[in-house]
Amino acid sequence: MRRSSSGGQWDVLWSTGLLGLGLVMFCADIGGVPLRDWDEGIVAQVAREIGRSPLESLRWLYPTLFGEPYLNKPPLMHILIALSYHLGGVSEWTTRLPGALLSAISVPLLYGVGREVFLGRTAAVLSTLVYLTSLAVVRNGRLAMLDGAVLCFSLGMLLCLLRSRRDVRWSLGVGVAFGLICLTKGILGLLLGAIALGFLAWDTPRLLSTGYFWGGWLVGAIPAVGWYLAQWLHYGALFWNNNLVDQSFSRVWSAVESNAGPPWYYLLELLKYGWPWLIFLPMGLRLAWEHRSLSWAKLAMTWGGGYLLVISAMGTKLPWYVLPVYPAIALVIGAALREVWHQGTLTPAKPHVAPDYPRAWCLSFGLLALVAWAGCLYFSFSAEADADLQLTFGALGLTFTATSALLWRHDLQFLLVLLSGCYLSLVLLGQSDHWVWELGEDYPVKPVAAMVQQHTPTGRTVYTSHPYHRPSLNFYSDRPIRPASLEHLQQIWQQEASPYFLLSTGAATALKLKDAQTVAQTHTWQLVTRAAADSLAEPPRAAFRTGGDRLS
Repeated sequence: MRRSSSGGQWDVLWSTGLLGLGLVMFCADIGGVPLRDWDEGIVAQVAREIGRSPLESLRWLYPTLFGEPYLNKPPLMHILIALSYHLGGVSEWTTRLPGALLSAISVPLLYGVGREVFLGRTAAVLSTLVYLTSLAVVRNGRLAMLDGAVLCFSLGMLLCLLRSRRDVRWSLGVGVAFGLICLTKGILGLLLGAIALGFLAWDTPRLLSTGYFWGGWLVGAIPAVGWYLAQWLHYGALFWNNNLVDQSFSRVWSAVESNAGPPWYYLLELLKYGWPWLIFLPMGLRLAWEHRSLSWAKLAMTWGGGYLLVISAMGTKLPWYVLPVYPAIALVIGAALREVWHQGTLTPAKPHVAPDYPRAWCLSFGLLALVAWAGCLYFSFSAEADADLQLTFGALGLTFTATSALLWRHDLQFLLVLLSGCYLSLVLLGQSDHWVWELGEDYPVKPVAAMVQQHTPTGRTVYTSHPYHRPSLNFYSDRPIRPASLEHLQQIWQQEASPYFLLSTGAATALKLKDAQTVAQTHTWQLVTRAAADSLAEPPRAAFRTGGDRLS
């Protein structure tokens, strides 16, 4: 559908404004808290090793983790973070910046998708604002993980796919975006690509018989194919077993690293983090079914429903796997909110008709308001009082209270209050130290890492009594720190000449290591190594003459 020049100008303005809102949401104060364990710590360390190596070493093509081949994921995001380190130094802010920027770019991309599938601009704007104010999207988009990039590239692929229906040259963009997904998260690109083709088979099947479409897709995917071919030629069976089998296909039929869950695992994740927009989801699903002949409904059901079914059937369950569902949910809820908006808009045909909103909406927001005010009071007067959380919960309480009151009065302004209040509340959460709440689950790593880095040789492996890996500790100390049982630590102590142990107070007492020397310690951790031979020897005693004169 061809748009007028004035309509195109409005689209540019809306896209620019939404990008600005996204930049504030995803990029503001992302360096205020340490990196969290697992993905952030690992991604940052791999990126640092890429950045340290000269270009001709090909470390960017064959990345490593503490010198060992890193075959977990393709290195696109790691390369972008390494470039960020080169430009701005190594810090939390530069580590998270590339993913945050891509997450912000995904916001106007979703608006573009909405403009392709909806008649009119209202549903596209509302869908994008719902997406921008979804807690799971905001939190994961701000982290140095791969999921913000996947959201950006998948929405770019969808936008190009939709535009290729009227101009097949956009199929080149489909292939490029598909390749970028594959260079970010491996076989996830195959799943998302298959879902995109399923949508085309339902919506525009004629495009699947066009040679130009397939040619553009294949040409755009050449870099991804080249990377996988290079890995195969360089590593051979090691790449096949580690990357394609252990870290990719095996996640389909087995629980990798004990990350399992029931088939309804992701429904529970949506119930945990989808509020308040889940209140409008039943209406949106009903509209999608009633209008299933329209492109927006086909896309939402194919993309959201198909993807959710596949990941629910997989053996491995991880919370961030569900993120690609959120754009589809946003489209469904945006369609519902468009109906609400049009219902409450006065026209000459209905100048005095008050909109009729379900009482369940009013009661639901009333309950959410009570929860938010309870949180505000708790973090105001309890032993865990915190001004940042008090402010965040207070903003949510005001938002939900005003929304409930306006719904009770059948006032359309509830939607503007809800959108602006949710946006402000999430911005406040991002400005606090609590948006990465997993950091409170274990001891702070930065003081311990500074101690390890200062008192151990560069590159030396350190063994710890902590029961599991902490990749963030490895990154901040720039040392591989490996967990070991007390029995294994005893064996290492007997076999190595100068081992370094990071021990808790209880472990140090239980081990009773012979010739141990505490190099440094924090409040709860000790860095221990074997005492040097000269320090173990008894110091010479001073000898005296009979007259009391000291011999030199």
